[in-house]
Amino acid sequence: MSVLVSRSGAVARLMALDGRGELTSAHVRLVAGAVGVSERTVWNWVAVARREGRLTARVRASVMVTPRTRALLALWGGNVAAVHRQLVAEAEGDPGAVVPSLRALQRAVARELSAGERAGLRGGERERRRYDVFGRRPRQWRNACWEGDHKRAPVRVDVEGGAQCPWITWFIDCATRAVTGVAVTPHQPSRDAVLAALRVGISRVEPFPFGGLPSLVRVDRGKEFLCKTVTQALGNFAVPVYDLPPYSPHLKGTIEQLNDAVEEMLLVSLPGYTRRARPAGSRKGEGSTPLLSFAAFVEVLLDWVRWWNTQHHPAGLGGEITPQQAWEADPTPIEDVPAQHLAYFALEDDGRTRKISTSGVTWRRRAYIAPWMVGHVGTRVRVRHLPHDDVQIEVFDAADPGRHLGTAYLADQATEEQRKALTAARDAAARARRADLKAAERLRRTRYSAATTPAAPRRNAALTAQEAASELDDARAHDLAARALPDLVPPREPPPTWARPRRPTTADTTPYEAAGPEAQHRHATGAGDPAARESEDG
Repeated sequence: MSVLVSRSGAVARLMALDGRGELTSAHVRLVAGAVGVSERTVWNWVAVARREGRLTARVRASVMVTPRTRALLALWGGNVAAVHRQLVAEAEGDPGAVVPSLRALQRAVARELSAGERAGLRGGERERRRYDVFGRRPRQWRNACWEGDHKRAPVRVDVEGGAQCPWITWFIDCATRAVTGVAVTPHQPSRDAVLAALRVGISRVEPFPFGGLPSLVRVDRGKEFLCKTVTQALGNFAVPVYDLPPYSPHLKGTIEQLNDAVEEMLLVSLPGYTRRARPAGSRKGEGSTPLLSFAAFVEVLLDWVRWWNTQHHPAGLGGEITPQQAWEADPTPIEDVPAQHLAYFALEDDGRTRKISTSGVTWRRRAYIAPWMVGHVGTRVRVRHLPHDDVQIEVFDAADPGRHLGTAYLADQATEEQRKALTAARDAAARARRADLKAAERLRRTRYSAATTPAAPRRNAALTAQEAASELDDARAHDLAARALPDLVPPREPPPTWARPRRPTTADTTPYEAAGPEAQHRHATGAGDPAARESEDG
């Protein structure tokens, strides 16, 4: 095994021997073998030390990265060549300015800026974090902490005839890597998806027997996780929700690894995967297989979650045991929530008191009925419901809000055919509006020719004088203000009973009389005088 020795220490020892007259070739040969250089090199070191008293290599005058250089690097996105060009351009007017060479500037940037700083200048904070070193939290016990997150599946699935990318909302136990709850929505999730996934995990229903009541739930700063409904639902069981600082995915690395794993292990193999590379020249959708239905996608995802919990060996567990084995080997007691307590979980209450009538319970101008309401007409009740769910409601006694009377369902619910027809009509109306907006945008958009020399912009579209006049006539025909101008319809001849102006007796009476009756009328009424018309309009 070779031992690295610094040059200064070796030369200092050789110079001490040389001062006492004990330096020999054997000493030089021994140092050269230890340092890994030739004997000639060591003798050169000794000669330099005798001549200059210098024990180390000569320090070259290097270029330093100044705050001005850092600012220019940030301006140019880490492009050192662009920074050097700007420094050269700024120094042209200053004879005393000294600009280092491009290679010297590149060496200085590589020496003084870390790889993470250079990556941050090029790609921003996200790229800089790729070079950071993060510690690992100590492993705890099961249900000590859950992490939750949303994952947009890059897979197009069939949702009632349309193609959409569903969203996955799930929670994972950090100690055992077991997925405790999953909820899938065809659209961007809201608080109802978070509550549904939490309810599955807390109740420990199949296919998620792993769960119970966690001691802590760690999430990012998504509004769906930090809304009042979620915090109150978990607060009823004294479970705190810890929101992480923004732009810190490394603080919830367990759920982030799960997000990456589901795409690499499952989603990439499904039909409709949107990030799959296509051959050059192929068009989007050409030769693609039929899309999965939403129900089929949920089934495939749940099967994969079951495989993850029971058969996969995550790297976070050393790659030796499955999450199920880690869960069963943990002796920590599981705190389950009774079913009667979960009846209140994730329910919202508008605070109003209602009565059961012969039509049932009215909520949001809709009637909800249930068989248990028979014989309870006139009872005062409170209505609670799941967020964004108006299919069914939970009815509680108004006198005792903790007493659950039962579940009520929408009385007059539209059929499947009616809902599909209504959706098709709404989609057709939306398409028509989009077509109108696109047509209006085309009319407003003006395209110009590409400029290669400094000149005024030149329009691409050519327009004839006849086309311009025709379009202006159409615009005036639809302009109500233009149609309402008084000079659009000429005034009629005044009745003979009206008193006419007295004729002037000055020398200009001859032109007035020679102008004729119509000109005399216009002169008298001011219809031909622009100043008079402006005074009337004003």
